[in-house]
Amino acid sequence: MAEALDPKTILRQSVAELSFLPMRLADLDEVLAIEGVSHLHPWTRGNFSDSLSAGHWAYCVRPEVEGAIKGSYLDPKILWAYCILFPAVDELHLLNITVSPKLRRFGIAARMMNAIEGVAAQQNMPRIILEVRPSNFAAVNLYESIGYERIGTRKNYYPVNLTTGLREDATVMAKSIKLEL
Repeated sequence: MAEALDPKTILRQSVAELSFLPMRLADLDEVLAIEGVSHLHPWTRGNFSDSLSAGHWAYCVRPEVEGAIKGSYLDPKILWAYCILFPAVDELHLLNITVSPKLRRFGIAARMMNAIEGVAAQQNMPRIILEVRPSNFAAVNLYESIGYERIGTRKNYYPVNLTTGLREDATVMAKSIKLEL
């Protein structure tokens, strides 16, 4: 039975769909639990609340499966990931995308990015832009593998790293989205 609850086993044997649900204030405890173990400088409850109040597109990603297994990673109550998007006039700015550490390396982020690109196309936004730490090799590799290009650098973008005492630049990446005419 323990093997059935192992996320690697479940995700390899499952073709769970991702369910994007609007993030609510009630979701923030779960979101902050993932955020806190995922980032050197995690967003605060205030950052998430402000994004929700500002009308940013904020989503919690949970599994959508037939025959959900309560208490497993296929339980729709389990938060897999989340994202925050800022819709600008002619582009969609990805502000935060985070997958639960136990569920990384299973293609969830790539599937989320594909869905986000679909939303951009539906909303007639021809470009998605994001910032990423150059030291976040997994994220940079993912973005490059799905067609994002480096378009610039934001100097000293991230707060001081307490280990190095230095601020880190952000690599700005973008992807053009094909729109239906």
